[in-house]
Amino acid sequence: MTISERFHEIRTGFEQPFWIANISEIFERLSYYGAFASLALYLQEKLSFSTEQTGTLTGLFGGMVWFLAIFGGAAADRLGFRRALSIAYLILAAAYFLIGSIGASWLAPVRNAVPLGLFVGCILILPALGVSLVKPCVVGTTARASKENVRSIGYSIYYTMVNIGGAAGPYFASWAHRHLGVENVYRVAALSVFAMFFVVLFFFREPRKAGDAPPPSIATVARNFCVVVGNYRLVLPVLLIALLLRVGLWIYPKYTVPWWVWCGLLVLVLAGISRFMWFLVLFTGYWIVFWQQYISLPGYIHGYINANADAEIVLVTDGLTVITLTLVVNFLTRKIPAFQAVILGTVITSASWLILAFRPTIWGAVLSLFVLALGEIIQAPRYYEYISRLAPPEQQGTYMGFAFLPIGIGSLIGGWFGGTLVHHFGEVTHQPARIWWSVTAVGMATAAVLWIYDKTVGKDSTAPAQ
Repeated sequence: MTISERFHEIRTGFEQPFWIANISEIFERLSYYGAFASLALYLQEKLSFSTEQTGTLTGLFGGMVWFLAIFGGAAADRLGFRRALSIAYLILAAAYFLIGSIGASWLAPVRNAVPLGLFVGCILILPALGVSLVKPCVVGTTARASKENVRSIGYSIYYTMVNIGGAAGPYFASWAHRHLGVENVYRVAALSVFAMFFVVLFFFREPRKAGDAPPPSIATVARNFCVVVGNYRLVLPVLLIALLLRVGLWIYPKYTVPWWVWCGLLVLVLAGISRFMWFLVLFTGYWIVFWQQYISLPGYIHGYINANADAEIVLVTDGLTVITLTLVVNFLTRKIPAFQAVILGTVITSASWLILAFRPTIWGAVLSLFVLALGEIIQAPRYYEYISRLAPPEQQGTYMGFAFLPIGIGSLIGGWFGGTLVHHFGEVTHQPARIWWSVTAVGMATAAVLWIYDKTVGKDSTAPAQ
């Protein structure tokens, strides 16, 4: 096939909804990562939260998206992609506007009526409601609005759009922060996704294909969730108790929960989960390490490198590296078995933070994020490949939904972890370099336990364990 023939296939192989959905995804990701890039600085420097509170709340913002993704696909299927995308962009517009208005006078009555941490935490959860609907809609539209001979290219286009938005987000946040003020980063983000509401409303048409399977109900997704978890009668109540304790600490921050209570809850959860869930729990360590670029790095740059530095522009490094080097790195590592590639990517991402520990400069931070992105490129596609091989044919969707869980858990734990490290090593012992040594240690320990898992239970996990 000649190049011109292939180009003709690509030009004619996608229906209009494909392009509308994927273009809207650029602006959704731009808004999300722009909001994420400025969040730690906004919470700490504008709203005067402590480093520990900042870490926890930033982790909450990043984590809830991936939990709701498990149910977002079923909800999008029931609503229809056009309706779900419209609702999602309205939710996102309102959510980002509220985040930017946390300190506004018109919110003062509500802000003064409840603990500030709980008030902000509830607002930071709102974007997750929108994002969890957008992703399955865009991926589903890519499948339905692409001809079979160009579908793989369609997913490559989708992945590229995601990373264009991810790279542009911190850049736009940098511009808005410098010229409009940090709170207006969120108002500009709200305008961006609000514009996508009208784009979807006027130009997007529901993609349909003959033979589409009927959408699963939320109840079906919930049942599959319970089956994949393992002993859900033990695990789910324990997780509920942990969540209630966490909410209680936001409402009454002067109280503490003893460390042995958390350890006991963790032991109960680990005792009840399946082998597949064990793998997801172990892999959470990777994302604890990865998310520190948004949770700890901006405050570290302002506190220990240069108070006037443009922290958001540094965060462009990850997305830009992924866009430019994904194809090359994937070609060079294509012969590495999937699980070994996951371990290698974890090691590289973890070791990247040592560069910043040894060279606490802006360029040291940029180089750290460049190496971190190389690890991300190596592990990410192979991670999804590994999970797709584990999943029974009738539960592919459920398993791939669960693939997002480590990302969410890693952000939630990483928020608390990063805030604790910055407080202890930065504000108490005045040894900020040890922040990155500790982060690296978590990542290397994750790689070690993944290797042990692969040599023991991993070989038998091609069939799901209940």
